[in-house]
Amino acid sequence: MNSTILITSILIVCFFAVMIFVGIRSRKHATDVNGFVLGGRSVGPWLSAFAFGTSYFSAVVFVGYAGQFGWNFGVSSTWIGLGNAFIGSLLAWSVLGRRTRIMTQHIGSKTMPDFFSNRFESKGLKIAASVIIFLFLIPYTASLYNGLSRLFAMAYDGVPYAACVIVMAILTGVYVIVGGYMATALNDFIQGIIMLVGISAVIGAVLKANGGLVAALVELSKFEATTASGEGWVGGFSSFLGPQPLFLLVVVILTSLGTWGLPQMVGKFYAIKNEGAIKKGTIISTIFAIVVAGGCYFLGGFGRLYSDAVGVDPATGRPVGGFDSVIPAMLSTLAPVLIGIVIVLVLSASMSTLSSLVLTSSSTITLDFIKSLKKKEMPEKKTMLTIRIFIVVFIIISAAIAIKQANSSNMFIAQMMGVSWGALAGAFLAPFLYGLYWKKTSKAAVVCSFIFGVGLEIVQLCISLGWLDVSGSAFLGFVFRNSLYSGSIAMLGGLVIVPIVSLITPKPNKELVDGCFSCYEQKAEEITNTEL
Repeated sequence: MNSTILITSILIVCFFAVMIFVGIRSRKHATDVNGFVLGGRSVGPWLSAFAFGTSYFSAVVFVGYAGQFGWNFGVSSTWIGLGNAFIGSLLAWSVLGRRTRIMTQHIGSKTMPDFFSNRFESKGLKIAASVIIFLFLIPYTASLYNGLSRLFAMAYDGVPYAACVIVMAILTGVYVIVGGYMATALNDFIQGIIMLVGISAVIGAVLKANGGLVAALVELSKFEATTASGEGWVGGFSSFLGPQPLFLLVVVILTSLGTWGLPQMVGKFYAIKNEGAIKKGTIISTIFAIVVAGGCYFLGGFGRLYSDAVGVDPATGRPVGGFDSVIPAMLSTLAPVLIGIVIVLVLSASMSTLSSLVLTSSSTITLDFIKSLKKKEMPEKKTMLTIRIFIVVFIIISAAIAIKQANSSNMFIAQMMGVSWGALAGAFLAPFLYGLYWKKTSKAAVVCSFIFGVGLEIVQLCISLGWLDVSGSAFLGFVFRNSLYSGSIAMLGGLVIVPIVSLITPKPNKELVDGCFSCYEQKAEEITNTEL
């Protein structure tokens, strides 16, 4: 283990040295609010695509989701990664990319709450959206600390969990505060390269350790799976759709369609420099997701081959250490160099997502909440200082939750992320999508979507924490089976609620709406720059 610690430490030191160097060099782009939050809306296709992908996939996916769903579905969990690639990346860029970039620039929106305010002429929507974002990004961020720290604990045996979280919190704060969005985008590109190389190397090593792909599948086929009807199925974990295809579909919906309504993801379209860059970014982002997301879930599908290492509870059939222990157990058998690469891989994924989350949350609470409540215009310098202060506040709160959650058995990584994704995407996906495409979308419909999405996930959170029990109702038991089900219902429900409410409530201001949509009549910008 000494060699593992040495190699991992060298790689981590090099990693952080590069990240800090990029952050310092990017300070010139973070001198005003527009540069700090959006990089001056001049980010090219490669940086934008990698920023989207690295913000999408983190320790939550690599440790939490890959471990849980790989254990439950076997190799069919690969479909989740492919769904992320084609629905969460390809379709997201194709449907939202151009319209988001054009309209947000046209109406002068820097954040998602700002979009709701300008598009629907409502200061109340802006404030409500900013509060939702700040509150529900916290559990997501806490889940990132959680997953990343588990891998650190594997590599550095004996290091306290809290110490890992605190170090990560401090480094994240420094990284984001110094460089802003441009530093994040440049680092995301570097981190994305690490992720592509790392996941490929790890998959090859794990398969080789199990005798190759065919031998690993044969061994996996010997485990008995349990179908949704409760029947046993030997070979279910190596089958095409796995033992629970309906549950698999629910996971694909939440983890793929959810990106369409997440402010930290949609924000990448705000910053991209032109329409030509969007076309290139669509292809790059999709390929990145196929390799990284598809690779993570494919790797997780072989988790049961390490049943002896994680231990299995005979009563529940789950890993003794929880689903979050599956991937670390798999990786602990690798060579020291590969363990070091994996640590840096997940560190890369998590740092990019963390920076995106804290930047989104702090800028939203400052620009959309505090500035909206102030009667006087806030000076540029004071605005920048306030954003940086809230970066620190957000990091401290989420780190404290991560440390607290480590001592609780009620929620694991996938649940925490599911609640966050469900609330944010359930509230924002439908009104944002319809707001870009449909002139008749009303303010009342947006309010209903906010209430529906957030309301469902507040109930889900109470159930996950053991404060509510809905086991007596078959319908509620299905809806709130876990945060994945309720999150998917929140998103799909919003897509139905918004058009229905819009048709039965007062129509929006025609002059305002026509002004917002006039930007689409303009010709596409020509590609004048091929830089990253």
